[in-house]
Amino acid sequence: MKQIEATIQNDKIGPVADAIKEMVGGFTVLEGNGRGSGQRQTIRGGRGTGTFVAEFNKVATVSTIVDDSKVEAVIKAISDAAFSGKAGDGIIVVSAVDDVINIASKKRGSEAL
Repeated sequence: MKQIEATIQNDKIGPVADAIKEMVGGFTVLEGNGRGSGQRQTIRGGRGTGTFVAEFNKVATVSTIVDDSKVEAVIKAISDAAFSGKAGDGIIVVSAVDDVINIASKKRGSEAL
């Protein structure tokens, strides 16, 4: 099993969720602020007299755990849905998972997904 965490632009949550919802048992979305290679938003100051560059971008992290056989398909679905062709589209991290336990059903491993 593998855990897939994709940090993406906040406005791509819908397309990414739609792309993976039929492929995975479930996923978690955490919204926050991040700073990476993408261009940060320019914001107007008080009464429009000045501007400044935001320190962070609005990002979301989509996290799911899948069987090894589904990893490449999920990565491709996320990559395609989050792609804009600009710096700052995001990053996908894949980590090994030793075990998974479903608290409600007490199932373990692949059955818990």
